[in-house]
Amino acid sequence: MNILLLGSGGREHALAWKIAQSPKLTKLFIAPGNPGMAELGECVNLKVSDFPAIGQFALDHNIQMLVVGPENPLVDGIADYFHQTPGLNRIGVIGPSKSGARLEGSKDFAKAFMQRHGIPTARYQTFDTAQLKEGLKFLSTLEPPYVLKADGLCAGKGVLILPTLKEARKELEEMLGGMFGLASAQVVIEEYLDGIECSVFVLTDGQHYKILPEAKDYKRIGEYDCGLNTGGMGSVSPVPFATPEWMQKVEDRIVRPTVEGLAQEGIDYKGFIFFGLINVKGDPMVIEYNCRMGDPETETVMPRLSCDLVELLEGVIAGDLDRREISFDPRAAVNVMLVSGGYPQEYQKGFPIGGLDQLDDAIVFHSGTAIKDGQLVTAGGRVISVTCYGRDKDDALARAMANAQKIQYTARYYRRDIGRDL
Repeated sequence: MNILLLGSGGREHALAWKIAQSPKLTKLFIAPGNPGMAELGECVNLKVSDFPAIGQFALDHNIQMLVVGPENPLVDGIADYFHQTPGLNRIGVIGPSKSGARLEGSKDFAKAFMQRHGIPTARYQTFDTAQLKEGLKFLSTLEPPYVLKADGLCAGKGVLILPTLKEARKELEEMLGGMFGLASAQVVIEEYLDGIECSVFVLTDGQHYKILPEAKDYKRIGEYDCGLNTGGMGSVSPVPFATPEWMQKVEDRIVRPTVEGLAQEGIDYKGFIFFGLINVKGDPMVIEYNCRMGDPETETVMPRLSCDLVELLEGVIAGDLDRREISFDPRAAVNVMLVSGGYPQEYQKGFPIGGLDQLDDAIVFHSGTAIKDGQLVTAGGRVISVTCYGRDKDDALARAMANAQKIQYTARYYRRDIGRDL
């Protein structure tokens, strides 16, 4: 089978790493990919937003499955484009329709969906520019801290958690005034939930589902969760508090009602669902949905998936996912992300990366790298990450730390505490 994978980050590198292991794979193409992924398949210079070019490439190279990594093409309707275009409609797409991608593309849609289907989440209301006074009034009914979310996609930057009512009022005015462009034309205000977060991933064919290994990611730049938010500084799987009993609650109260709710509403959804959960006094509640895998959680989830991923993806396309087997590696996996100095604010790039040939029993995933004059160099804020297995998370972290230390470039930085809070 010829497969085309869209994306260029660490999440897509982890997906490519797993897909490349399948005996069902004939050839893997990755658009646009990165230097690390070039070792697993053929990287193709296509923009993930250029649907006609992607479609033509798929026809020219006899692509049988399209796997969509990032959220933007899904929210913009790439699955619909393939389903509705003659010739392309024979190609299986792993990713929801534009309607299904609203779970991530609109915070307001997601919250209303949860409310309709009795899925536990924080109390909320949504406001637009004409409702600023009502929004300010609703804020005063909540206890601090205050959570403001831009309705649309903001590349992970559209959620603000504010300690005082004064700050929350000021930020609400700025968000509705265009802080995030059209994405914050509507703002969701919700009550703050206090607990430990966890990411749960599901693969669904629209009726059946398989729950993948859970993970916990670390968003703050500083150790022990201080400093600015980032795209993710590392992840750990499994998560100790995600016991079989807790995961049963997740399935009964959240996963099953979500998949059944999508089907009841006639929403075409074939692909991954990310459940951003929080453990509140032993009960799971939903913070957010994503319509794709998370990053950097994928970099620990895929290494812990011990079955054939392509076999599962075929089940999604065929609608018989319930007949496919899923299995997990019992070992713990920890991923540590190495970033550019200054990230997530201003940083420099173009520094040579060394030490990759010195690593010991580690899986390397590229996020922001490039080749310049034959040398691998930094090309982003999040640069490269290492995943290691271990007997438990502490053992895996120690191995990941030892390997991260061997990777060298100017102004390198990484957190040393991934998983320590658990």
